[in-house]
Amino acid sequence: MKEMIWLIRKTIAGTFRSKRSWFVYIGLPIVGVLVSLFVSGDGSGSLRVGILNNDGGQAITQDAIRFLEGLGQVKTTAVPDERAMNDAIAAGKLDSGIVFGPGFAASVRQGAPEQLTVVSVKGAQATAYVKAMLNSYVGTVAAIGKNAQGDDARFDSLYAAYGRQSFKVTAETLQDTSNTTAVTYQAIGFLITFMMFSAVNMSEMILKEKENRTFLRLLSSPVSAKMYVLSNVAVNIVIMLVQIVVTLVVMKNVFRIDSGISYGRMIPALLLFALTAIGLSLMIVAFAKTSRSAGAMQTLIIIPTCLLAGCFFPMDIMPETVRRISKFMPQHWLLDMINKLQQGFSLGSLYLNMAILVAFAAVFALIATFRFGRNNDIRQFV
Repeated sequence: MKEMIWLIRKTIAGTFRSKRSWFVYIGLPIVGVLVSLFVSGDGSGSLRVGILNNDGGQAITQDAIRFLEGLGQVKTTAVPDERAMNDAIAAGKLDSGIVFGPGFAASVRQGAPEQLTVVSVKGAQATAYVKAMLNSYVGTVAAIGKNAQGDDARFDSLYAAYGRQSFKVTAETLQDTSNTTAVTYQAIGFLITFMMFSAVNMSEMILKEKENRTFLRLLSSPVSAKMYVLSNVAVNIVIMLVQIVVTLVVMKNVFRIDSGISYGRMIPALLLFALTAIGLSLMIVAFAKTSRSAGAMQTLIIIPTCLLAGCFFPMDIMPETVRRISKFMPQHWLLDMINKLQQGFSLGSLYLNMAILVAFAAVFALIATFRFGRNNDIRQFV
């Protein structure tokens, strides 16, 4: 036990000897929070909505668009195609987009609205107002279609009478928490990425100390190879716990970002992912023969998987194929857990997400153990 404590102290002291390490392990997650604030904006002003009309000049569709244009705190912009709309949403020029597909007006006439799609960059909560108002309007017109029972003349008469009605609407302003939700999502996405890089950097010390013969000198002491690896894992957990706590405290107390999730639920969720990140880092080190190759492998693995899992962009704007692929990434299951916690789910009810993260960690650790045992160059790490 004394040897284990000595190894942990030695590793921590060696890691934080340079100022660069402080910035990499502690500063970068805070920078991620700042970037999230700039990307998401301050949440003030109008909601920017892109409108794509693929239903031609149908009167019902045009009236629905005019209804959207008349909503308060909503600024509409016509877009030429779906690709341009997605590009504008990804670039932050639009908050969401509404697509009226071919046949929308005809389906409303039949009383069964279809071909209406809402795409949001900030999740459903950010566009709840627009969706609720639009669904109410379309639902009312669809009710007229059901009443007409396919009689176009009757529908036109009822629809014209509906259009002549005047309604008084009283509006009250409520506090919008969607922006803090979006900032939290983005900040956690960056934190996940930095945690994975930190885990690999710490595990990479095994290769570096093997290359400079420090590892062999340690083995000549009472320190065993397993004890050495376990101490590295322990330091990894401590560093990532510090990353998590510092990031959450800075978010809440410095930038005044209330994620809506208590520390008691957020920290265990992130620590569970930390185990997965450590398992992945050990697997990368097990397959890498040098520290340089480990650095290259972490870039090739972490950046693409974080991108596909939605760490940098909300999954709402991703194609359906990418959404399916993201389910094979551990980052997806943590982000999904964070979203559900913000919606009011208890941590215990998210046992599926937790079980999947534990499974990822176990699989990565088993692969790393098997690889260490079969590799003649580094089998002494086992």
